[in-house]
Formats: sequence, structure tokens, C-alpha cells
Amino acid sequence: MRRFNLAVLAALTLSAGTIAVPAQAHGGQRPLGIDNCTATACHFDLPPGTYDVKVVLGGDAGSSTSVAGETRRSLLPETAVAAGERVARSFTVNVRTPEGEPTGPEGTPGLDLVLGGTAPALADIKVTSARHVRQIFLVGDSTVCDQPGDPYSGWGQQLPQYLRKGVSVANYADSGESTVTYLGNPQLWATVQPQIRRGDLVLIQLAHNDKTTDEATYRANLETLVAGVREQGGKPVLVTPIVRRWFNSDGTLNNGTALLVNGLGVNHPEVVRSVAAAEGAALIDLTAKTKAVVESLGVEGSKALYLYNEKRDNTHTSAHGATVYAELVRDELVAQHLVPKGLVRVS
Repeated sequence: MRRFNLAVLAALTLSAGTIAVPAQAHGGQRPLGIDNCTATACHFDLPPGTYDVKVVLGGDAGSSTSVAGETRRSLLPETAVAAGERVARSFTVNVRTPEGEPTGPEGTPGLDLVLGGTAPALADIKVTSARHVRQIFLVGDSTVCDQPGDPYSGWGQQLPQYLRKGVSVANYADSGESTVTYLGNPQLWATVQPQIRRGDLVLIQLAHNDKTTDEATYRANLETLVAGVREQGGKPVLVTPIVRRWFNSDGTLNNGTALLVNGLGVNHPEVVRSVAAAEGAALIDLTAKTKAVVESLGVEGSKALYLYNEKRDNTHTSAHGATVYAELVRDELVAQHLVPKGLVRVS
């Protein structure tokens, strides 16, 4: 983090004619507002739940501020504000325990936000309990999850920044999970399913770790997940897996490693497409979309999407790659009318 305009903060919170939004008390505790913030971060003592956050950005000098929270989730994209101006932005955030991967550490209780950007300036903030929230649950593996540390990032970790107030992401993706283990672990599907409410979306991307799952089992597991979402009144959205960055000599990704065909010959994307068609479920063909992006960038240009330079890793994405792939998901949510356009941020 670089600088925080404390002079602006003092003026806004103490002077007459302030534009600061009045803070509200929570359970008799101190107000859930700017008093809960330091120069680079904010902490709110809150129980698990879903909360609306309104920030007012800007200062005497030009500023550029982003907001992240909990386990490195991107909640608000970097927003530039001209000198002397103020801009209000709102988003909805899911607070849970564990706060990141379901089988990971519990994390810090409450809601934690971190200010980023090239010149962050927070003028005011207000946190309130959210009402009438549309929830997007994510069921997936390490390419989707809230990764705990740099340089890793899952596309689900970057998705929240593209959603406005009224929609939140509950990312229950977990590293190393297959359709078999996700259904079998009580910390995973058995925890997610009871939380689904009518109208919630559940995006399901599981394939990378189904290396030894036969086709009949893989298909049946996807069908079980789809049925389980519908039992709760939710809307299942099957997502084909992101490609691995594994090029042929001609610069294409038309091979089993890149396109997630396992050792038993199970073509995961094709099975996902087939199940979606048979079940009448929504489909986001992320395999096709990420394949097009990686091939367009070529062998060298696509390295930045993955962790090739850092780890020689052609499966897991960098923060940049995860952001690019989250944008693809966002675009499909809008194009398929899964989320109203007015609730989505576009670049």
C-alpha cells in the first residue's frame, strides 16, 4: 500500500459540511464506519453473514483506489478519482468461517478490508447487514478458489469485483478437489447445499482433479450436484474447466493435457456439455473461451496468465490470468441473463 490521505479523512469526518455517510451502530458496538479503519485497512467485528459496503473515495489530490477483503478477494476494481472530487461505490461481501478455502484455516473473525491501488484515498465507509441478496455459490477446485497466498489466484477470487451491491460471491471452491471428494467431504457439498436459497446461482467447475474418475461416475456426480442445487430452489450453472497452458508445436491447444482429457480417456469438457444439455442446465464453456484467449496470446504472451514464469506452472493462474478469466465468466453471466446487467460492473 502506498499513501492514505489522512488530511482528507480528518476533514471529511470532523469538519462542517461533511459528505461522510453517517455510521450505524451494530449490536451496541462502535459504529461500523471510518473509525474501524487505519491507514491501509479496515476491520469490522461482525458475525458470519452477508454485508453491504459503501465506500466514498477521493481526496485533495488525485487518487486511485481498489478494495480487497477477507482471503485476498478482489471486491472493488481500481477506481480513479480526480483531485478534490468524491466518488461513491458499493458492493456486497460474504463473511464466513473459514473465510477462504473450506478446508483451510479459519482466518480472522469479522470482515477485513484492504486498500490498494496506486494512490489510495478512502474518505468514508459504511457497513450494514445486506437484505434481499442474490448469492452466487462457487463449487470448484484450486483454479477457482480463494487462494491464500501470492502468486496464486483463482478466477472465483477475482469475480466479486465485477458485481455491484445486491450480489455476493460465496466461494466454496477448494484446492485438490474432484467431483468424488467434493461430494464426499462434509466440509464441502454438505455444507454448501443447505445454504442455497431460491434464485441463488451455483457455478460448478470440477474436472482438474478427476484424473482417475471414470466417465459414468463423473457424469453421475455432476448430475447429483445439479439435482442438489435444484432441490434447494437454486439455479445450477455447469462450467467447463479452464485450459492448461500446454501447446502443440503448431501453437494450438488441441491435446488431451490442455483440454482436460484424463488418463482413462474421459473428456471432461465434453461430459460437462453433455450433462448440461441433458439436464437443461445453464452452461459456461470456459474451456472454449480460455482456449481462445491462450491461443490468441501465443506461447510467450500466455505465460503471464499462468504461473509459468514464477513456478513453471501451466495449470494455476496468476492474479492477472484469474482476472482475465473472471471477466469471461462475468460476460457469460450477463449474456445468458443469469445476473441482471445492472448488477454487474463492466470495464
